[in-house]
Amino acid sequence: MAGTQVNPTRMELTRLKRKLTTAVKGHRLLKDKRDELMREFLILVRENMELRQKVEEEIRNANRNFVLAKAGMSEEILHTAMLTPKQEVYLELDKKNVMSVDIPVFDYRTRTADANDIFSYGFAFTSSDLDGAVQSLSDALPDMLKLAEVEKSCQLMAAEIEKTRRRVNALEHVIIPETQEGIRYITMKLDENERSTQVRLMKVKDMMLNEAHHYDEK
Repeated sequence: MAGTQVNPTRMELTRLKRKLTTAVKGHRLLKDKRDELMREFLILVRENMELRQKVEEEIRNANRNFVLAKAGMSEEILHTAMLTPKQEVYLELDKKNVMSVDIPVFDYRTRTADANDIFSYGFAFTSSDLDGAVQSLSDALPDMLKLAEVEKSCQLMAAEIEKTRRRVNALEHVIIPETQEGIRYITMKLDENERSTQVRLMKVKDMMLNEAHHYDEK
């Protein structure tokens, strides 16, 4: 394969040796990057599992409180209490670079800092179970945002790991072996040419000596 694609010249040999040096260095750097990405990814995966369990538990508690509130209140009063939200939440998005991957960083702020502004109703005609449900959802919000941040980071990390893995494999199994094969082929051809030149020079020398000897005999 190399014999049909590589021009066996010293200039091409020099070019392939430089290419091989660059490829080997790039392969080493990409392997280091892949290993570090895997380490960061596993940390995020563990954090994701813990956050998901925590958020699911918080949502179950909130749903349980809503069910109890619905059982102790009329549906009309419940709908009226939840009809108009009082508090507002503003989501802020930033980015953090981890091993050349821009992962999201979510933050939020509320319209007011008053913790009681999450209740959009009076307490006279509502049950304490509804207060607990609303409070549970409010407490779960930071964890839900963090979970969304970590899950998206895991997706981006996984995509970058796969892309880096393909590059490492391409260098390791295709580019480096083909370059090494090309270097071996050119080296072999140059050695053959050098041997052929030496043989021709020796034959010319012998011919010249023979001619000189015969000339002396005359």
